[in-house]
Amino acid sequence: MNRRTPVVELVLCAICLWAAWYRTPAGALVRSVGAWMLGTRTTARPLLAYFGAGTLVPPRPPPILTGPIPAAQALAYGAAAILDGRPAEVAPRLREAAGQLGSDDAALVAVFCGEDAARYAVDHARSSALDDLARALPPRSEQCIARAAQAAMLGGAYALGWPLPESVRITSPFGVREHPMLGGMRMHTGVDLGTAVGTPVRAVGAGVVRRASSDGINGRILILDHGRGVVTTYCHNDALLVRDGQRVERGQMIARSGSTGRTTGPHLHYQIDLAGEPVDPLRFRAQHPKTAAGPTD
Repeated sequence: MNRRTPVVELVLCAICLWAAWYRTPAGALVRSVGAWMLGTRTTARPLLAYFGAGTLVPPRPPPILTGPIPAAQALAYGAAAILDGRPAEVAPRLREAAGQLGSDDAALVAVFCGEDAARYAVDHARSSALDDLARALPPRSEQCIARAAQAAMLGGAYALGWPLPESVRITSPFGVREHPMLGGMRMHTGVDLGTAVGTPVRAVGAGVVRRASSDGINGRILILDHGRGVVTTYCHNDALLVRDGQRVERGQMIARSGSTGRTTGPHLHYQIDLAGEPVDPLRFRAQHPKTAAGPTD
């Protein structure tokens, strides 16, 4: 028995090393670096998304809206964007699955990975959160979990409100433009909303303040993390009304607009990032503010 003990330990060590190599974010990073050095392909990036609820998976551009989105259907719009389907067809599937499995996250797993996989994940996960459900499934589910996470991320973006009154006009849209101060064609990663100094700026969704500070370019800046890879940014404020780490609710006044930092006049720079990539906020709104000449950055 004593002779076989080292062999058993060796086998167990090999299993642990394999698990660390294939089933952890650290192992996925090692595989990514190895594939890059050897010039080969790897499944590590989807695996990283598998463990991070998809926040490392770049989002696909959502379809342009033709009408307002009911708040209860935001998740269906996110799922439909990934499935190339119609929200009206996806919404009943999500509602039925959520009723049977107990949560919207489990419903997403059912829609993208199948009902059997969703039930298995619900039975074996520590919670009904998407990242815990993902960890309960085998590695072969990494691709469908990544798609479910993308749907959750887009659903979160569709559920966002607007930081200023609807009457405020856009003075500079999202996209490549000639920079008003530095010259040359440069990417504008948000929309500029022309408004007077001191206008209340409100959180577009519930979240946590990740940054409340000031710099020479953005002026007084707020960054809110809404979860699921959805982050919103508010720049050039005159005053910040919340602090780092604070939890805020949708519609809460978080700042007063201003003209701090590098600007041509009073306005709010509003930006949405999905999985770390800026996207046009107007892609998630049926009602588009009118454009007008005015201050920008």
